Amino acid sequence: MKTISGTGRNALVTGARRGIGLGIAKALLREGYRVMLCSKTQGPEATQSIAAELDALGDWLYAPCDVSDEAQRATLFSMIAKDFSGRLDVLVNNAGVAPLVRLDVLETTVESYERLMRNNAESCFFMCQSGAQAMISAQRAGFPDYHPRIVNISSISAYTSSTSRGEYCTSKAAVSMTTQLFADRLAEYGIPVFEVRPGIILTDMTAGVRDRYEHLVHDEGLTPIRRLGTPEDVADQVLAACSGLLDFGTGTVLNADAGFHLRRL
Repeated sequence: MKTISGTGRNALVTGARRGIGLGIAKALLREGYRVMLCSKTQGPEATQSIAAELDALGDWLYAPCDVSDEAQRATLFSMIAKDFSGRLDVLVNNAGVAPLVRLDVLETTVESYERLMRNNAESCFFMCQSGAQAMISAQRAGFPDYHPRIVNISSISAYTSSTSRGEYCTSKAAVSMTTQLFADRLAEYGIPVFEVRPGIILTDMTAGVRDRYEHLVHDEGLTPIRRLGTPEDVADQVLAACSGLLDFGTGTVLNADAGFHLRRL
């Protein structure tokens, strides 16, 4: 595992081995953050294909962790204490899963519902809790120029009905409320919390339905901006949340959705 030294700005990005999370990690590296990338994948193969590109961007390390597991979350934050000397400037909760099989809400199974809620909703809530505790401790330690922030990645599915994957929508709606709760609770500590809502983004998760989405966006005008999004589009919103320019608007939702959220006639 790569070792990070020094006391500069540090960021933790979950679900960062590919897709949106990797895009966010790269953007933060370009901004001068030292980044801990986190995902479930164990072993050297986890970063084999991306190591050279990351090395060219800045200082990083990889932490294997299933953030839906309480014990593994505890180990992850022990790594933060050790490898970042307890200084966590930015926490990006991006890890999440889609249903293994799309089922109508009249057929959704308990197993699928619980899997989605555990991986998407529960993990985000308790990562916010642990991240907040680490940040409050860092404030008390007196790190210079320390302005921590939390960014949760949800989805347009937080408010858009998809009856073939209702458990996914429910889990993302929970991420939205988690953001509001922690924005409220952490305001007294000066720790802003933001939510980024990606729309239709080109990742492995959407690869299986890309043709359908291409048709809806390009041919039917589902979104005002007629293109599918990229991980970089989402990363730009995260950078905006981390810039300090939005801190007075803690709890703000940032849409990375080509204007999908607009109500149009």
